[in-house]
Amino acid sequence: MQTNPIYIPTVSNDPDWDFCFNLSQQTRIPEDQQMEELYPTCGSRESEEDITVQKEEIAIDYMSFPKEKLAVSEKNVAQLIKEKMNTQANRELIRCVIFSRIIFGKEHWKWAQALTNLAYGYLTLRGLPAQAKKHAESAKNTLLTWKGKTTSQKEKKEILEALVVLYYTLGAAWLLQNHGREAYFNLQKAYRNIKELKELNKGNVCELRVSEKDLTIALGRASLGMRRLNLALTYFEKAIGSVTAAKGDGTPELIGPYEEIAQIEQLRRNHKQAIQYLKQAYSICVSSFTEISPQTAEAGALLAKAYALSGEPQHREAAEVYFVKSINAYQATLGTKNCETLNTIEEFCKWLAQIGKKQEAYRLLKASLKSQVTSYGDCSEKVAETFYNMGRICFAKGELRKAIQLLRKCLMIQIFIYGNDHSKSRETTSLLTLLHRATKSPPRWRREVIPERRSAACKGRQA
Repeated sequence: MQTNPIYIPTVSNDPDWDFCFNLSQQTRIPEDQQMEELYPTCGSRESEEDITVQKEEIAIDYMSFPKEKLAVSEKNVAQLIKEKMNTQANRELIRCVIFSRIIFGKEHWKWAQALTNLAYGYLTLRGLPAQAKKHAESAKNTLLTWKGKTTSQKEKKEILEALVVLYYTLGAAWLLQNHGREAYFNLQKAYRNIKELKELNKGNVCELRVSEKDLTIALGRASLGMRRLNLALTYFEKAIGSVTAAKGDGTPELIGPYEEIAQIEQLRRNHKQAIQYLKQAYSICVSSFTEISPQTAEAGALLAKAYALSGEPQHREAAEVYFVKSINAYQATLGTKNCETLNTIEEFCKWLAQIGKKQEAYRLLKASLKSQVTSYGDCSEKVAETFYNMGRICFAKGELRKAIQLLRKCLMIQIFIYGNDHSKSRETTSLLTLLHRATKSPPRWRREVIPERRSAACKGRQA
């Protein structure tokens, strides 16, 4: 399937950056021009010493304006993030970078710190890993240079904190782009800076923007991205242990780690352990958010799929129970036309068809078809897939003409979306060709009966 490229702004084409930068340029008046207006060279009766003193005082006043603006922007960032106004918060982070450059200059670590915060903002607020990487790389050398030459303990702590955020941002950005090795390399650097910060703070790093738990989970994901399952398992176990020790075994913070460690166990084909982790996640969801909630619905769907994936006959009943619970919770909270609801129904139907409950699978797919058309449109990939699954079920049940009708509808949509030469279109065409051939030849029961009729007729003639 051909899709339109995702728009990822760069520094040169990001309207937020341009808007804030141009605004700051308008507010800044060149210092030489200001001094000339304040102190004309002709007719001055003041001594050069007095003029120098006054110039210094004015310079201090002049710098107070961007400092005030910087303080306001920093305050606005915190408030906007709290109100989940992510785009506006990102704009304020851009302003912070601009005012920091005006105040401290491009070579100062404070400017690099502001740039690091912007990179982190692009990652967490906007979900733009390429932009995050670009700004983080721009800040890295400055922070490393200042870290090596500063003698102030306070400065060193702030620089180390900025480096933790910077390397975490780089690692997470690489991870979002499916580069596990590069992600792991940068996250390890973040971890080393946290250790150094711990030594400097005598073990106290509670107020870090990137917690040790976040970093450990990110390292687990990077390990998973490199297919190093045992290493990933170690990191997630460590994260679960630290969260449990700090907040107890019923905290909602454990839901994500439990679900991710279950995925690792499934990849290791340890289905029993995966189910146990997902049962713990489901139990926390029920106690934290009630049984009818989107969070519980998601946990229930994952648990149902884990039971189904095990392939054990004794797990079939549990899989069906949790699929039904998940679908009911999604329908009650998000509605029948929601994507999560429809995706879970689709997964359930595939599993039902797989275990032989084709009639029930067909009924559910047919019931969800109207909602899919409303949510995705008549000519959508999801609707085509539903027609395909319904056609396959009818084919398996021997309802060939019905299967042909459904697969024709599927093929029309697939050709519209993908074209004739796509693998999905070719697969549906092949299946239709097979069905057409089957309908032209007599069914098996007819082939068995016809010879008996002929022999009976022959016997009658002979008599």
